[in-house]
Amino acid sequence: MAFTAADVKTLREMTSVGMMDCKKALQECDGDMDKAVEYLREKGLAKAAKKAGRIAAEGMSYALVENGVGAVVEVNCETDFCAKSDLFVAFVKDIAKAVIDSNPADVDALMNCKYPGSELTVAETMPEKVMSIGENLQIRRFVRYADNKSVGYVHAGGKIGVLVNLAVEGDFDATEIGKNVAMQIAALSPRFWDKSQVTAEVLEEEKKVALALMDADPKMASKPAQVKEKIVMGKMNKFYSENCLLQMEFVRGDIFTGSVEKYIADASKGAAKFVDAVRFMTGEGIEKKQEDFAAEVAAQMNMGK
Repeated sequence: MAFTAADVKTLREMTSVGMMDCKKALQECDGDMDKAVEYLREKGLAKAAKKAGRIAAEGMSYALVENGVGAVVEVNCETDFCAKSDLFVAFVKDIAKAVIDSNPADVDALMNCKYPGSELTVAETMPEKVMSIGENLQIRRFVRYADNKSVGYVHAGGKIGVLVNLAVEGDFDATEIGKNVAMQIAALSPRFWDKSQVTAEVLEEEKKVALALMDADPKMASKPAQVKEKIVMGKMNKFYSENCLLQMEFVRGDIFTGSVEKYIADASKGAAKFVDAVRFMTGEGIEKKQEDFAAEVAAQMNMGK
């Protein structure tokens, strides 16, 4: 039985499955629409497509370093329960490996890369993973470092993933330094890595706030402008120490007292320098669905009437 482009479009609207999969289903089923729908269901594609509309705000951020290349990825699912499952964790680790192995430019390019241990692409593997894991899955973002020394750190089972990149001289092993710095990034989430990255606009806003606070304080308002300016500059140093990683106090006071920048220099005897880092907090910025359990139960009861 022949079929037209309109039939492919109709099947796509019925199942929410991709155009090429719909075309293949009609070819396999000689243009029979009902059989094509069943074919897609048996392949797990139709059910996977239905899951694709659900909000995926849970998941895992994971950092991996292999053969000198580092990657940190965030993959999302629907529930915290799923995020802790062995199948999902293994999937996230495979995605990180695919990023390392294939060096994709972005998430769209990653979907066309080979899935580790398979001849299929990541995109071709996704429907089967959705079916076996049982939830909508979304690969949200990744960063890959091919140069220098990368050290990864995963906090709280994947709630936060950090990848630190250090320039290292000679054969010095900077793994412990990188991990300690990554732990600090995970815990304190610096706005900037170094004070040199703080923009003029941010500095001006901080100065404006500091001056406004002094003007509102009866003890400070009457002080000369030059005195206020010196006090503001002192507050800027405090701003750097609270918001910039390298100027922050190193949190592990049991092994070093001083800034993070000085810790790196001291611990490596000058052989290591901070270059860059990435911090992913899982679900950050994703609007989560607010569940109303009472309304859900009421709706189900009304459906039964």
